[in-house]
Amino acid sequence: MSSLGIDGLVSGLNTTDLINSLMTIEQVPQTLLKTKVTSTNSFISSLQTINGLFQSLATKATAAAAPTSMSLFTATSSSSSVTASTGNGAATGSVSFTVDATAAAKVGVTAAMATWSDQASPLTLVKPDGTQVELAPASGSLDDTVSAINKAAAGVTATKVASGTAADGTKLYRLQVSSNATGAANGFSLFRGSAADVEAGTAIDVFTQPGAAVVRQATDAAVTLYTGTAAAQTITSASNSFADLLPGVSVSVSTTSADPVTVTIGRDAAKAQSVASGLVDAFTAISSYYSQNTGVTSTTSPTTGTTTTTAGVLLGDATTRSAMQRVGSAMSTPVNGTSPSTIGIVIQKDGTFDFDQDVFQKALAADPAGTQAILSGVAQNVADAANAASDKYTGSITTSITGQQSVVKDLNDQIDAWTDRLSMRRATLQAQYTALETSLSSLKSQSSWLTSQLSTLSTSS
Repeated sequence: MSSLGIDGLVSGLNTTDLINSLMTIEQVPQTLLKTKVTSTNSFISSLQTINGLFQSLATKATAAAAPTSMSLFTATSSSSSVTASTGNGAATGSVSFTVDATAAAKVGVTAAMATWSDQASPLTLVKPDGTQVELAPASGSLDDTVSAINKAAAGVTATKVASGTAADGTKLYRLQVSSNATGAANGFSLFRGSAADVEAGTAIDVFTQPGAAVVRQATDAAVTLYTGTAAAQTITSASNSFADLLPGVSVSVSTTSADPVTVTIGRDAAKAQSVASGLVDAFTAISSYYSQNTGVTSTTSPTTGTTTTTAGVLLGDATTRSAMQRVGSAMSTPVNGTSPSTIGIVIQKDGTFDFDQDVFQKALAADPAGTQAILSGVAQNVADAANAASDKYTGSITTSITGQQSVVKDLNDQIDAWTDRLSMRRATLQAQYTALETSLSSLKSQSSWLTSQLSTLSTSS
């Protein structure tokens, strides 16, 4: 119910202000509920943030726990024309070879011409494996010939290339046809004539005609291992990349080389270190956030001198405190009786961790397998602890978030109920004051009538 604008009509009271003042008192419980929603949402936000940090730690720890997490290698080449990269399955070792050929795509061009033929005639594309693709240009023009070849999707691309002018001023063009991929298997021949003509031997090889040429043949890349020995072995590839020279190693060549090129695979100590240090970094990120949100800060007003103390939103929260303690314990628990500090994961007096790269590198150099075993054990312990906190279904922090979200939903339901209740209360107050003004107005009218009657009696007397 809206205000009827009855302020001061009879009583002279500011009814609107009176009602607003009463409603301010009435809505105190709802205001407290809204404040509670704000603080709970802030708490939920902090829980979600730290939960995300625990999930990141769990992901890194799970990867680090793999038995080959530090089996990381790097490849070097003795020539700038040969590059190599490592992947899964790589191991230390080396291989030498000469680069005999690089992969190429076939390119053929016709003689210069104004049109392809006087009329539409078939063409046949023949692949090295004997596959035949018969083409049917719409007309004898070069444009239709190019279109027919390209629409066939036969692994080649045709292009009309400008080639000067004839004596009479007519513009001339060459038909250029190129393989879409490198390698001998992607070569082709182009014949004027149908597939039957090709079989009969009566079709015309386009690129053997006067003025035409094969600009480049389709070739495989080739490298030879153990050049000059009885064990010499040539390996080919349709591209300039070789994936099988060494397990887990990809080699790419760019130019030929008569001198042997050596590719060496070695353990990548820097990448291995990043696996271990990444574990410490992920825990440090959680520890830093937790410290920031459990601290107590004091602020003094420069004008009033009043000191205000504010507690971190996670201060006193048992769920996050327990998760921090569990992960910290997992980071420092010995593996088969060996402390994580022997591979550089060192706990500090304040419960945080530091990574000593010198200790790690010495351990890795002295005993790669033992270092891997300790790291895998520590990482597995950490992964278990981090997952217990952040698992999307059963994690303790995840569960806490869900519970707090339920609290907020309940609070909002109460706030909505209070909104309805306050609306009804305001309407009741407005009706009461309206009735008051109406009653006063009636009394005033009666008073005026009595006064007028008394005045009449006095006059008559």
